[in-house]
Formats: sequence, C-alpha cells, structure tokens
Amino acid sequence: MAGSSENRCIRFEVVSGSNLQVPSERIPAGVYVSVNINSRRPYKSATRVLSSDNSVAWGDAITMQSPRSLLGAIRGVIFYRSSRALPAFSVEIRASYEAGRMLGSGEVIGKRKFHMSWDELLNHGDELFDISFPPVRSIHPSLTLKTAIVQACDNQVGELHDSLVDYEITRRTDAGHAQFAKYTRSKTVSCLNAAVKCFQLVLDQCPASHPDHAAALTNLAWARLLGYIRNHLQDIDTIISLFRNALALRPQHHPDRPLSLYNLTWALTWRHKKNSTAADIREAAQLYHELLPLCPAGTYLRSIVAGKNGVDYVIAGCNDLPTDTSDEGICLRRVVLELCPVGHQHRPRALNELSYALESQFTQSGNIDDIDECIQFRREAVSLCPEGHPDRGLYLNDLAVSLGIYRFNHQGNPNDLDEAIFLYEEALRLRPVGHRSRYMSLGNLGGDLVTRFNKRGAIDDITRAISLCREALTLCPSEHPHCATALNNLARALQTRHDKLDVSEDLNEAIDIYRKSLRLRRLDHPEGHRTLLNLSSALCSRFTDTRNNEDVEEAIDLCQQSLEALPSLHPDTFSSYTWLQVAYLSRYRVQRSLSDLSLAVENFRLSSRHPTQGFPECINQAYNWTVAAEQHSHRSALEAYATFFELLDAHLATRFSATSRREAAAAFRGISRLPVDAASCAIRCHKVRRAVKLVEQGRGQQWSLASRLKTPVEDLESANPTLANTYLELSKCLSNAAQNSATTTDGAAADRAATEYRRLTRRWEATVAEIRSLKDFSRFLLPPAYKDLQAAARHGPVIILIASKYLCSAIIVPTSGEPHHVPLSSIALADLNSLKGRFTRAIRQASRMNPKETRTDLIVLLRIVWEEIMLPIVNALENVLKLKRRSRIWLCPTAAFTSIPLHAANPFLTKADRSKEPCLEDLYVCSYTPTLAALVRSRQLMKKRVTPSFVAIGQGQPSAGKGKALLAVDSELELVHTLVPTTASRTTISGDAATRAGALEALEANTWVHLACHGKQDPAQPYHSHFVMRDEHLTLLDIMEKDMPHAEFAFLSACHTAVGDKKTPDEVIHLAAGLQFSGFKSVVGTLWEVDDSVAKHVVEAFYKYMFHPKEEGVMDCTKAAWALNCATHSVKTKVPLEQRMVFVHIGLGDLSAPPRHIITLTSH
Repeated sequence: MAGSSENRCIRFEVVSGSNLQVPSERIPAGVYVSVNINSRRPYKSATRVLSSDNSVAWGDAITMQSPRSLLGAIRGVIFYRSSRALPAFSVEIRASYEAGRMLGSGEVIGKRKFHMSWDELLNHGDELFDISFPPVRSIHPSLTLKTAIVQACDNQVGELHDSLVDYEITRRTDAGHAQFAKYTRSKTVSCLNAAVKCFQLVLDQCPASHPDHAAALTNLAWARLLGYIRNHLQDIDTIISLFRNALALRPQHHPDRPLSLYNLTWALTWRHKKNSTAADIREAAQLYHELLPLCPAGTYLRSIVAGKNGVDYVIAGCNDLPTDTSDEGICLRRVVLELCPVGHQHRPRALNELSYALESQFTQSGNIDDIDECIQFRREAVSLCPEGHPDRGLYLNDLAVSLGIYRFNHQGNPNDLDEAIFLYEEALRLRPVGHRSRYMSLGNLGGDLVTRFNKRGAIDDITRAISLCREALTLCPSEHPHCATALNNLARALQTRHDKLDVSEDLNEAIDIYRKSLRLRRLDHPEGHRTLLNLSSALCSRFTDTRNNEDVEEAIDLCQQSLEALPSLHPDTFSSYTWLQVAYLSRYRVQRSLSDLSLAVENFRLSSRHPTQGFPECINQAYNWTVAAEQHSHRSALEAYATFFELLDAHLATRFSATSRREAAAAFRGISRLPVDAASCAIRCHKVRRAVKLVEQGRGQQWSLASRLKTPVEDLESANPTLANTYLELSKCLSNAAQNSATTTDGAAADRAATEYRRLTRRWEATVAEIRSLKDFSRFLLPPAYKDLQAAARHGPVIILIASKYLCSAIIVPTSGEPHHVPLSSIALADLNSLKGRFTRAIRQASRMNPKETRTDLIVLLRIVWEEIMLPIVNALENVLKLKRRSRIWLCPTAAFTSIPLHAANPFLTKADRSKEPCLEDLYVCSYTPTLAALVRSRQLMKKRVTPSFVAIGQGQPSAGKGKALLAVDSELELVHTLVPTTASRTTISGDAATRAGALEALEANTWVHLACHGKQDPAQPYHSHFVMRDEHLTLLDIMEKDMPHAEFAFLSACHTAVGDKKTPDEVIHLAAGLQFSGFKSVVGTLWEVDDSVAKHVVEAFYKYMFHPKEEGVMDCTKAAWALNCATHSVKTKVPLEQRMVFVHIGLGDLSAPPRHIITLTSH
C-alpha cells in the first residue's frame, strides 16, 4: 500500500458539458460544477463561459479528500474499514450570474445524486464517461468526466460564510433563483412574487456600500422584468432604474459590465416594444455599440446579443426612426452602421439611413464633406445590392440624387451629372411599366436631363426630358402624394426649352402647370417655396417677352413669400435672392427705376456670397453681376469682378490636379475674357494699380495655384525652421495626392482621393494661416500687392496689353512709381481678332514661298502692329518714362494680343538719309512674360545657382504617326555641342535614347537644355501640349510635375511652344511657360511652325552671341534676350522673316543690353 490513506484524494476531471440550458432563461456569466459528499461543503470547479451551442469546455478538476473510512488502495482498489460502499454524493451544474464575486450559489441547471462503490467510480480508469441530468425544456444536460486517485488535495471546497447574515443572503438568493426558475416554467404568479420577495430581502440586506449590491439589484430587476414581459408586472421604469444603478456600479473593465450592459439593453428593448419610445431604441443602440466588442465570438452571450432579438432588433428600430440631421442624430446613425459590419443583412439599410441624414445636413449647411461622405456610403450600398436585389433600384436612385442634384449643383463637376443620368437609366430599367416607383425614376431622370441640356444644349436631352416628365405625370393623378412634384418637373422642363430654344407655347403651359402644382402644395409644405420660386422665374421670362407689369409684380411677390417662409440661412434662400435679382433687373430694364437696379445688385451680393451654396452657383451669380453692372454702368462692377475672381480661386483650389482645375475654370461661360474686362473696368474707373492686380489675378490663377506648393521658403526657414518644414512636408503630400489621383477613373476611388485631398488641404491651410501670423509673413501666398508685382519690372518696364471688348490699352509697370496707362484708341477687339486671322494666313502663305521672296502681307501686318499698338507705347517709354534705347522691356500680352507677334512690330520705313526707321527690336531688347508673378518667381529662384551643365535633346525620327522626319535635327545637335563652352558638362540625347523618360530625366539633371523636335500645342487640352519623343509624348503636365529649382535656360527649337490656351483666363498655359514654372528662368520658345532646315542658322547665331567670348566659358542665362535679338538681326539675309520672328524670349534678362556687334557665322 503506497502512502498514507489520510493523504489520498479523489479527483474528478470535469472535461466538458453540453445541452446546458438555464431553467430561468437568464444569460449566465458562467457555469460551474460542484460535488457534495455527505452534505459537507461542496467541492467546486472553476466557472467557465457558456458557449453559443450551450456547451462548456472546462478542462478543470475537482479534487476531494477521501472519507475517513478509507483505508488504502492497492492496484487502484480502494478499501474501507467496514464497507466497500462510497458515501452518497451529488453532482450539480450551476449557472453563476456574476463573473467576479458571486452572490449565492447561482441557479441549478442540473442535479443528480449517486450511490455507488469506489470500484464503480474508479473502474473507468483513464477513459471519459458521461453522466446525464434531468431535462430542462425537454433536453438533458450532461457532463463528460474522468476520475483518478491522487496523492495531494488542493481543498477545492466552497467558502464558509463570514456571518449568519452572509449565510442568510446566500440562502435567500438561492431560494429566489429557485422560485424564479419555477415561475419561468410554470408562469405561476405566486412563484414570481416569492422570487421578487426573496430578491428584495437580499437587496435590503445589501446596501449601496455592500460588494454584492449590484448583483442584488440585477436579480431583483430580472425577476420583475420577466413579470413585465408576461404582463404580470407593470413598473418597467423602476426595472430600468435598477439595471441602470447596477451598471453604474460596474465601470469599464469590470468583469460583470458586459452582462449589465446587456440587461439594460434588454429592458430598454422591451419598453420600446410595448411603448415605441424612440429614446429607448437610441440608448439601446449606444449600449450595444459598447457591448458587442466585449462579447467574444462563440460565446452564448455573443449569440444572444448578435441575434434577431438583440442588436438586430435595435438596428431595425433605429432604421425606422425619422431622419435626424442633428449631430446626435448623425452620431446615432454612425453607431448603427458600426453595429452592421460588412456582410450584415442590415448594412445596406444602415448605410442608406446615414446617407439620408448626411444629405439632409448638407442641404442645410452646404458642407461638401457631408455630401461626399453620403455618396461614399451610397456607393457601398449599391455595391451590396447586385442585380436581382429588391432594393437595388432604390439605392441606385438615391446615389444618383446625391451626385446629380446635390454635388453637381455644388461643385459643377460634369462627371457627376453624367454618372447620375447613367444611374437613373439603370434604376428606370429596374422599374418597368406598372412598378410603383416608376414615376420617381421618370421624374428624376427627366430633371437631370434638363440640367444637362442647360449646360450643353443637346436638343435630344430636353426633348426626352419633357417626354419622361409627361409620362411621370400620367402616373401621378391629382390625388397622388407626388403629383405636385411631377407637375413642377414638367413645368421646369418646358420653361427651360422656352428659355433656350424660344418655343413660345412652352412658357404659358409651364406657368399654368406651376400654378396647378402650387394649388396642391401649401406654403408650409417643405417643397412649397420651390414652386413659388419656379413660378416666379417663369413669370419673369414672360415679362421679358410681354412687358406685362402684373407678371413681374407677382414674380417679386412670390420671391418675397419664399424668403419669409425660410430661415435666413436656409440653402434655398439662395434661389430666392437669385430670382429676386432677375425680377428687379427685368423691371429696371423696362421701367428704368434706379431703385430696382440697386435692389438687383443687393440680391447679386447676397446670392454670390451665400454661405450654404457651392462655388459654381455663386460664381455664376458673380459673373451675371459683372455683366449687369457693366451693361448698366453700375458702380459695383469692380466689386463684382473681385468677387468673381475670389470665388473662382477658392473653387479651383478644391481641385487636386492642373487638368481638373483648367476643366473647372473652362466650365464657366465667358471666363476667358473676364480678366481683361475687369482690368478695363478698373482703367475706366481711373484705378490703374487695381487694373494690374485684377489682370494678374485673373490670368495667373492656374500657375499661382500650382506654384503655391513650390514657393521658396528660405526666409521662413530662417525665421521658423519647424514651421517651414511642416509647410514643405504638407506641400509635398498635397502634390503627391494630386499626382496619384490624376489617373484615377473609378468613381469611388476618385471620391476618396478628393476627400483625402481636402483633408490635407485643410491642414495645409491651417499651416499657412500660422505662417501668416508671424512677423513679416502676413501676406505669405496671398495675391501679391502692386508693390510686390512691381518687382517684375526691376530690370526694365513690363507692358501689359489689355484686349477687352470695352477698350484696348496698355499698362506700363515701371521700375518705380505709378503704373502708366497708354490708350490704344485706334484699335478695337474686333480689329485684333481680325489681325490674328490675317497673321495666321500670312504665315501659312509665307511658309510656301521662296526664302528670297518679299513677305509683303507680313510686312503690312507688322506695320499695323507698329502704328496702332506699339508706337503709342514706345512714345510713352521715350517721352514719359525716359527709357534709354537698347534697354530691356517685357511684354505681357492678354487675350487676342497673345496671338500677335508684338516683338516684331516694324514701321518698314526709310528716312530721308536712306536709313531705316528703327523697329521695336532696334529700340529695345524684348522679352515676354506670361504673368508678372512668373517673372518675380524666376528672380527669386536665381538665388540658387549651381555649376552649369548642358544637355541637347533631339528627336528627328519620331515613331509612326507622330510627325514627319526632321532631317536637320542631328546636325543641329552637333552644332550646338560645338558651341557650348567646354567648361560645362555637355551631353547629347537623340535617336532611340530620346524617350519621354530619358528627356524628363535629362531636364531634371541639367541646368541648360536645348530641345530640337516636333512640338504640338493642344488648344482643347493645353496641359496635353507636348514635345514628340521616340516613344511617348513629353507633355506639359509631365514637365509641370517636376520641380527643377536649379534649372536656368531652355531653348525650344520646336513648333508652337509659346502659344497658349484660349478657353480659360490663362492664355499663358503653353510649353515655354511650363518650363518656366518648373524652374527654368529663361526660355526661348516659338510662336508657330519652325522650319528645321533654316532654324539652325538662328540657333548657331544665338549660341555664338550667348557664349561670346567662348574662351571665357561664361554661361549666363540673363543674356538670352540680348543674344536672340542679335541673332535674329544677324541672319536677315539667310532666314526669311517669318522664321526669324517665330522665336521669342520668355523670362529673365539683364538690366541693359550692349549694342549689337558682328560675330562671324559659318556658312551652311
């Protein structure tokens, strides 16, 4: 016999349990097993969490001391003094409702007594055996056990009670559980009352300071809650209060907090079921949001919480709540969405409900982030409802609404409108004749087709829109709740066709239909004010045709009614202001009352500055304001122009690529002429400084928005290195975000990119605001003041040539002092446009002529340029500014002036002494600059100079379809190579090596560049203008995206490199300007096609003058204008006129130019 019998112990290994159902149906915190021998204190297992399949995996053991009658054991046989019978023992499975300290012994799930010998118990050896218990709801709980004899005992006995009070608390708690379980089975109210009485007594014995107070509260609340559910008790408010008090005693990380959270949600859910209290379902959602992460997967609690009577009921209840646009309402919708992870059946509905709230908030605040997020959620909802899903049509329609009505009207991106129409088409296909929502798809699609017709004028769009709206109206008889909307949509379509195509019968029909719609809609209807405004607009249109005062009076009255019906910051007050100004302006044009004009202007102010509207609508209002103010000579014209440019600048800043910025600008009608019209307005108001600022601001927006991320910050680095570093890092992030998003075609990805771009922009703007708070940095990145712009004239005057329909004139910005206005009274905008066409024809004709033939037509045109444009300017330079001959001047042409070779102006006259009258280039050394700011920026970058390196890039054999062969390119490259000083690093790239990537790398790596290849200006998409390389085009956009601060000079021996965009205010978007923007301070470009066989004469002469004397090896880019001036003069006998004047210089030049001198040129 091994060891003393007194140390022998029996070990029950509790392996697992299954079918463990709690009789009272409460959710337990855990389940444990106890063994009781001879009514002694029970031996207990550990408490384990119940799994979702009503099982428990214990993996625990109960070790018991052997009875005193045990003598010993040999070979596994246990001996007793008097009997081989094992004392009676019982095994219980109990549910604990506390994960921490237990109150009482818990609720009995199963109990069984055993009378057997030790042999019977131990004969299972190492094998598992099962014991079964009486059924609970017809299912038998069971345990899987294993027994063994061990030498040591860990005394796993139940705790002794510290006092009779604790004993009494335990006894009453256990009795309460037993009575409650009995009530659950039998529904006998006396059992419920007994359970409530027991739990109440326990609570009375566990005051607020007692460690079991929360557990006592919970037991009482649960008993009463089941009585409430079964209509045996009514006081649900007290029950919820008990649960709240219990939860308050179980803070974050308390082991029983998850169950307390669930208990409260369950009570709130039942009160909502019976009383439909919205506050209860909202609170339950917030509680579930905290609870779900605390419920591990696979647990019984998780299965109940995530089930149809748990969180799913709460989600459905929240989805049925009315739309709430308050911060709390939207927060609740976000919580509900988080309760619906990907794959959850309610996720599409939760996405849509949150999107409704965001859309409604957008209509109230105009915050673009709201509608962007709304679109993001609606895209996901559509993606979760594939073909065949019953709700796909609904989600398609809602996504289209947010794109086509809200975001398009706010942002003006035509892609949104096109996508909305595409989505409406698909929704309509899913709603065939007979579908209850077909009328909605018909009306919505018709409405967006009307909008697109307004923008693009495609007659098919308006014809189909009217047809769709008529069909929608047939589906909405007068008693239909949406009849008024259908009437309004049809009337709008008819009115639009009248306004655009002058279909006379449409307008009266539209007015009649609007009136019908108004009769069906009370003014207090949410859409009532819109019908008022639409009718007002139609009456204004009819007043314009008929001059019937009653129409315009009624129109004004309707607008005022709509304003009275709306809060002051309601988004639709914008429309009220808009139609009021239309009505007042219409009446002014007939009755000529100045008070009407003043009222119209005031409403222009209110609409163009409306805080809830997107930039496109406000910009259109500002534009209309400029037109009206100019037409009627109102003193607010300058204010209108300033408002327009300010709004346009802010609008373009929201676009994250150069291409999208240009497209956004080009979308506004008449925009290309606005900068010069604004400048002419300032001139007419005798505010010449203001004219300089306006023309600069209007024409340079594309470059200024792009260059703000490349602004030199040396001064800032000295003043505040940390802030400078933050600014540079954010600028880099913004630039990268713009480049990465430029190739995005997927709508959802584009939306995400736009949202991220705005987030970065806000951080960038906050940093800029912080910089502006520093001393001496108050105007950091703000539009430059006149004194800042005047820095462009440091080395010679800058002449801005303004071509406006109101007047043509020049402004000379001198080195110091006030700008000087030079009227060009003998020429008008129509003359300039005619001159442009004549130059184009003359140059085309000259290209077909023999080089020795006289270019008579060109000479006539250049004489006109001299006499009508440049001579008045030269007179002012000589007589007013006292500018010396051979001084440097810069030409900054606008609008029609950009297509005229101003630098080649020539009187072509002979004096009495047979000498030639000097031309412009005899008098001065001319350069061009796209804007004053571009010249200022180039000078700033000149501070960073490095050892010069020169690369010549040539591509004379482009791939098929990219242009004819340029036979002289290779010889030109060889010539250039011989002319560059040997002190510089010289590289030549040509043939197969002259690829897009190779050219870009060379541009970045070298400070001087010579490009000989085909060049192509794309008038429709100027950022796609390009140099033709061996494989792909090297585009203007490619060049702009590179930052080359050390670059100095580029010679573009290619076609059309200095011809700009005609559709936006930035006629300055061309290849030469792109190189200047990227860092090249001095550029020689071309205005039209270059003949490579004669261009090399100019190239040779230019570089000989540029590097003279070559022996000194000096490479100074500021000599370029002088060198080009000398070169074109020296090749007069070899190069025809049109091929000399094709070359222009752009950018920096030295203070004054030396006289021309003769340099020997080689003969070719």
